[in-house]
Amino acid sequence: MRTAIVTDSNSGIFEQEAKQMGIRVIPMPVILDEKTYYEGRDLSHREFFQLLEEGRHVSSSQPSLEDIKETWEKLFEEGYEEIVHIPMSSGLSGSFQSARMLARKYDGRVQVADNHRISVTLRQSVEEALALAQQGKGAAEIKEVLEKKALDAIIFVGVETLEYLKRGGRITPAAAAMGELLHIKPLLLIQGERLDAFAKVRGTKSCKKRMLREIREKVDACHAAGRKVLVGAAGSFADEAQEQEWKSMVQEAFPGERFQYDPLTFSISAHVGPGAFGAGMCIL
Repeated sequence: MRTAIVTDSNSGIFEQEAKQMGIRVIPMPVILDEKTYYEGRDLSHREFFQLLEEGRHVSSSQPSLEDIKETWEKLFEEGYEEIVHIPMSSGLSGSFQSARMLARKYDGRVQVADNHRISVTLRQSVEEALALAQQGKGAAEIKEVLEKKALDAIIFVGVETLEYLKRGGRITPAAAAMGELLHIKPLLLIQGERLDAFAKVRGTKSCKKRMLREIREKVDACHAAGRKVLVGAAGSFADEAQEQEWKSMVQEAFPGERFQYDPLTFSISAHVGPGAFGAGMCIL
């Protein structure tokens, strides 16, 4: 059984790496000043984060059905018998629903998995799916494995500015103004379907410490149960030194753990703005 693995760039995997891995990745589109750009293809992450810092108007979008269909059809032409398509969490985008509707036309040969992940945790799911495919597992079995492990991952996100949360309607203008005045930072949580508020913390430094403390509790609980974990970090830093500082901070907080750093994806960054930082873990 030849089973292909497809994901989107919300996994932190882009076209060159995808070719090396033997998978397919669909770049996520963003709309910048009414023009569409594709993640990792038309704009680098550093360029995108710089545009966010400049205050340019940006909105996220989702891949067209035609792009998804073309990707699947090419794989079948190459001799693959089944496909597992792993998009970003259904609670964060409509891309899962679109792909699932399209898959109905393929009589079970395409399985669309929703394991409610994004960024470094989605990458880990893709890697697991690829390993299962290489063992000869079929698409339906791989999908079942991924969805059973949907809640075995957690991501926290902190923001440098409240402007983008205000634009997206996640906080009111009054709350944003008060938060900026008092230096109150929301700590956001992604586990399951949505991006939710988890806590309010005063100052960026305290927000980072709280985030790492929460992840440490999760990691220690997994170790106590004999489970191995992956710790991940991400950020929307235009400045490379700031990115390296956050990456090192997370990595040093979890010595000896398997670790992955990726830039925050366009889809998340468009909603949280420049200078945002994230960290999380998933059970292996």
